[in-house]
Amino acid sequence: MFKDIRDYQILFLSLFLILGIGTRDWTLRPLFILIAIATCITTQLIFSLAISHWSFFISPEPTDHQPIINIRSPLITSLGLSLLLRADHWTTMVLAAVTAIGSKFIFQTGEKHFFNPANFGIITVLALTSDAWVSPGQWGEEWWYGLLFAGTGGMILQRVGRWDTTAAFLGAYSLLEAVRNLWLGWTWDVYLHRLTSGSLILFALFMVTDPRSIPNARIGRIIWAVSIAMITFILRNYFFLSTAVFWALFAIAPLTILIDTIWFSPQFSWFKQGLEESKSLSL
Repeated sequence: MFKDIRDYQILFLSLFLILGIGTRDWTLRPLFILIAIATCITTQLIFSLAISHWSFFISPEPTDHQPIINIRSPLITSLGLSLLLRADHWTTMVLAAVTAIGSKFIFQTGEKHFFNPANFGIITVLALTSDAWVSPGQWGEEWWYGLLFAGTGGMILQRVGRWDTTAAFLGAYSLLEAVRNLWLGWTWDVYLHRLTSGSLILFALFMVTDPRSIPNARIGRIIWAVSIAMITFILRNYFFLSTAVFWALFAIAPLTILIDTIWFSPQFSWFKQGLEESKSLSL
């Protein structure tokens, strides 16, 4: 139905947001959602225009290609922030949105950013403000949430070819939790309780698999995802950090540069992916 895979992401994340507010009684202010969306799109516009003008100043030769401001990326980031981040003041949401989008333009190498934007914004306000928090248990433990996330996320991952990253992360993390559960002699309902978090599944399907910020090569993605799982396990079980997955992704993100250098593979492009999708549909 959609030509760009990101349109599916926007649709699903929007539905998750409506579902969460409608069924989980979140204390989420609609104004904050609008602020996140408006700030992300505005920041994207400002950075894109600034870079366009700077590029023209450096190389003023005429070109047939006009700069395209695509709002899909900032819209996805703003929906991710709205789903995961909570704050007492609107200024905190603005700070998260500005730093999230800004990180794409500032922290990049070879036209590739290595921080997930929403993750960077969340970590920024968690570290710099006193009124921001993330509620990992906001989705509860109902099985149908996980089934919904897996179905929708799976469709997107199948199209972008990043199932290996989710499988490596969830596989490594579930194995570590299983070993710990056996070591402590706990019943398996405790194990299931720790793995059936809606936020964990959302993270594994929609954040840790961002094809524009994760390693390009499959072996690199697997090593990268397993590393995040290990750090998450340590932070959650030995430092009792409820936001362990976000800190783990933030810490490992810069290694993407090294991994891409060791295992070279073509960089992911939404434009090229869209062309491939169109060709496959026309066959």
